[in-house]
Amino acid sequence: MAFDKYTALWVSHSSIADFLKCPRTYFLRHVYKDKRNGHKITVIKPALALGQTIHDVVDSLSNLPVEERFNKPLASLLNVFWENIAGKKGGFKDLTEESMFKERAIAMIQKLEDNPGPLLRKAIKVKQPLPSYVFSDDENIILCGKIDWIEYLENVNKVHIIDFKTGRNEEPEDSLQLPIYLLLATNIQKREVDRLSYWYLESEKFPLEQKMPSLTEAFDKVMDIARRIKLARQINHFKCPTDGCFACRELERVVKGEGEIVGVSEYNQDIYILKD
Repeated sequence: MAFDKYTALWVSHSSIADFLKCPRTYFLRHVYKDKRNGHKITVIKPALALGQTIHDVVDSLSNLPVEERFNKPLASLLNVFWENIAGKKGGFKDLTEESMFKERAIAMIQKLEDNPGPLLRKAIKVKQPLPSYVFSDDENIILCGKIDWIEYLENVNKVHIIDFKTGRNEEPEDSLQLPIYLLLATNIQKREVDRLSYWYLESEKFPLEQKMPSLTEAFDKVMDIARRIKLARQINHFKCPTDGCFACRELERVVKGEGEIVGVSEYNQDIYILKD
């Protein structure tokens, strides 16, 4: 099949994770569109809002020259970005819950300020709003995703990929996140990837280096899942394995009209909250 960017299947770490978790969740978040406005849907929760805000702070630092990144207290940046998710917009039930999550965010930001590590070194900034490349011409697949931080290792002219984690659980060993970032970084910028790390901001002062797969291994794993997603879309088969799991249940409620819209994401998704 000749490549056609207008009909290509776009896959990312989040869409692949959703599909593996529950095909119905994948459908509701990545295929389904509200007939009233053509928008896709998502549900916001405090943990997601916290992660979004920390990532916004980190991303803003990557836009600055090294010598200017810590000219202002990071807490002041956090306050600016927090306004985007304050109250209902972040899925907070009340001020007490919001204050608890903001205290966690402040602690993470303080940890970065006290132990900046790679944030004090040069970084590669990809200019694409949503970095992507043609993953497979034959299969008509595009791989996309935002990498949190690409540290430039000047002494070897290579890069170090860092993903910031704001949750309390460690990423599973079989996660495809870093393999996907390896593929993306290899294809959207010119330098070889030297290493991959997670930085667990709640528990670690520095990034933790992870085992790096080969490019062939990473490609094969992603291609296998991408083909399964492509087939599911072709035959329109997106069944929840338990007929209503924790992953798809809330999105089903939104489709039924039980959600309250609180905003629109940068990707034109309607953002909903649900009342208990």
